[in-house]
Amino acid sequence: MKNRWPKFVLVAFLALLVFVGCQKQVARTLTPLKPPEQQTEVRAFPANSSANLKLVVDGATDQVGKTTSYDPSYQKLDYPNGDVPIETGVCSDVIVRAFRKAGIDLQKDVHEDMKGNFSAYPTKWGLSGTDANIDHRRVPNLQTFFTRKGKSQPATDTSKDFLPGDIVTWDLGGGVDHVGMVTNVWFKPSQRYLIVHNIGGGTRMEDVLFAWKITGHYRYF
Repeated sequence: MKNRWPKFVLVAFLALLVFVGCQKQVARTLTPLKPPEQQTEVRAFPANSSANLKLVVDGATDQVGKTTSYDPSYQKLDYPNGDVPIETGVCSDVIVRAFRKAGIDLQKDVHEDMKGNFSAYPTKWGLSGTDANIDHRRVPNLQTFFTRKGKSQPATDTSKDFLPGDIVTWDLGGGVDHVGMVTNVWFKPSQRYLIVHNIGGGTRMEDVLFAWKITGHYRYF
């Protein structure tokens, strides 16, 4: 019995971990895709806005409920306009898909800019050349691309500085990067626009602008 007791405790402990993990996953799965309508207000774009701005924002919000999972694994993609199935993806795919609604292919644009200016891009992955399958899906590369195109904005702690269509990047901690887009859906309780992003449970619209440390703010249109 003395030899079996520790093994029993270990099995019970592992079973508890699995249960807790499953409970957390279920809780995440049950998180609403967006706040109740009575708490939100869809605001019109300024009259002088680019037509592409509305297309991009609509392209981002349209992914809510369609992209229902998160898969960071390396995938072989078509080029240009390559994509993983709409049901899955990572945070950067939200931005890439939204931009394609306005006829802008970030896969192609990032790839071409990296080919001509490879040394200007991050080297944290130890690559010696470009890879059209993954380069545009990496947040630091998007940050570099938007910065090189002169699209950077101040990363302030003031919500009124963030407008619909703006792209925001965050550090989730431990060097984990994240990206999302500001929508034109106003959240009444916090008095700021909601963010469309995919942080692990599919694409959602949430009040997370200041949930993590902001590392970048970009306005393309």
